[in-house]
Amino acid sequence: MKRLLELLGFLALAQGVLGLLHEFTDWRVGLLQRLGFLDAYGVYASVALIVLACALFAAAGSRRSGGG
Repeated sequence: MKRLLELLGFLALAQGVLGLLHEFTDWRVGLLQRLGFLDAYGVYASVALIVLACALFAAAGSRRSGGG
């Protein structure tokens, strides 16, 4: 479960950073820019993904490592 939370946190962090990169540099990267209903809210959605990633990393850190 810890690995899954870490993986989801990494994906959320990467998409949040790529979303901010898209908003400020107009590079066509990330998945957020492909979602039409988030057109006017790209920065907010990217920041929300980064906050979600921090929460997922905190949840993963509070879990004991499984195994054994």
